[in-house]
Amino acid sequence: MRHFPIFLDLRGQRVVVAGGGETAVAKLRLLMKTEAEIVVLAAEACEQIHRWHAEGRLVWQPRSVAPEDVAAARLVYGATADPVEDARIKALAEAVGTLVNVVDNLEASSFITPAIVDRDPVTVAVGTEGAAPVLARRIKAQNEERLASNLGMLARLAQDRRHAVETLPLGRGRRDFWTAYFDDWGAAALADGGEVAVAAMFDVKLREARIAAERPQRGKVVLVGAGPGDPELLTLKARRCLHEADVVVHDRLVAPVILELARREARLVEVGKTPGGPAWRQDDINALLLEHAHDGAVVVRLKSGDPLIFGRADEEIDALEEAEVDVEVVPGVTSAAAAAASLTRSLTRRGRNREVTFLTAHDARGFAEHDWRRLAQPDAVTAIYMGVRAARFLRGRLLLHGATAGLPVTIVENASRADEKRVATTLADLPEAIDVAGISGPAVILLGLEAAAAARVEIPSRAEAAS
Repeated sequence: MRHFPIFLDLRGQRVVVAGGGETAVAKLRLLMKTEAEIVVLAAEACEQIHRWHAEGRLVWQPRSVAPEDVAAARLVYGATADPVEDARIKALAEAVGTLVNVVDNLEASSFITPAIVDRDPVTVAVGTEGAAPVLARRIKAQNEERLASNLGMLARLAQDRRHAVETLPLGRGRRDFWTAYFDDWGAAALADGGEVAVAAMFDVKLREARIAAERPQRGKVVLVGAGPGDPELLTLKARRCLHEADVVVHDRLVAPVILELARREARLVEVGKTPGGPAWRQDDINALLLEHAHDGAVVVRLKSGDPLIFGRADEEIDALEEAEVDVEVVPGVTSAAAAAASLTRSLTRRGRNREVTFLTAHDARGFAEHDWRRLAQPDAVTAIYMGVRAARFLRGRLLLHGATAGLPVTIVENASRADEKRVATTLADLPEAIDVAGISGPAVILLGLEAAAAARVEIPSRAEAAS
């Protein structure tokens, strides 16, 4: 991040705009939404600037920028459309440490002005580091559509009553109150009866919240599926749970970009299990969830993929229910589904297979107890989780029970992520293909699913390997 987003208080502060043409007008339309003292310096000014000057919305002076103008300003805009003059203004600003923006010149600017969605006092600023102004405007338009036109009024009414809500306990109590205000009853009251209805409902809901605050807070745990890694595959409910969580207890494989969706105030705790390395005991994870829930926290137990598929969810749910802690499950996109989607292939297909098997190779003893003869059938499709280290065992078992050496196999590592890798091979070459491709991260092995959207790994023959 080159430009740090910040909201600058311009109340009563002088802002100097150098230039009197359309370039300056575009900046002035935005600046006049603030409470700044705006001074336009230009030998000539267009009709619009003359009009604003006559209305007292800004001051226009028919002259060029002097050093004292820059020294007295909080911000300076170089909008003359004359590169030489704008460069002079930039030099004046830098000499006295005043922030300067030279319009359409990123390198000459010490700050940039974002695209803004205005729901005063709610302001959404969108910036692209000057790389894609068209994209910034597109995102702005999308947010304009999403944010209700009366959101600003709702926010102002909240600001007027904020001191009253401070009588509620800091933390979850206040947060729940404001969430309901903006998402539920506050918005409804404003739409139905205006400010009077909001004020009446506010008093009622605040009394209810104070009574509720006197009771011990009851924590809860939500098991949330983070999906395979692409944040766009996260469900809307999962996003909301992350936003509401006091504590996020997450697996090692949960993508950092998804963890960033949690509230800044939330506590993040990694309880990862590293293959062949240090790992949290399941009993310790259960105890951690119970500890935070008993403290009254909203806990999100964030698991990669779907928590109900090889996520040891039952062990955590049983521990929570035994302790009478409220528990909820939010499913996620499982890795096998993401891998098949990436390959643009269906896990089931009419005329080919009427079932698909999900199995895990993590538990070697359980892995050996599968119905290998059924899995070895030519029309079977199987998704194997955590099977990279067991690839040789897998090949031997399937060949022993009748699978053909040419059975198509596709391995997808880091499904849905930017560093996703797809490898196509056969059962006979499965372990060697994994080694040659350098697959070491979380991967799904898809048996019986041939996909063109994967790199085929060529394995040297045994004769070549021996020579």
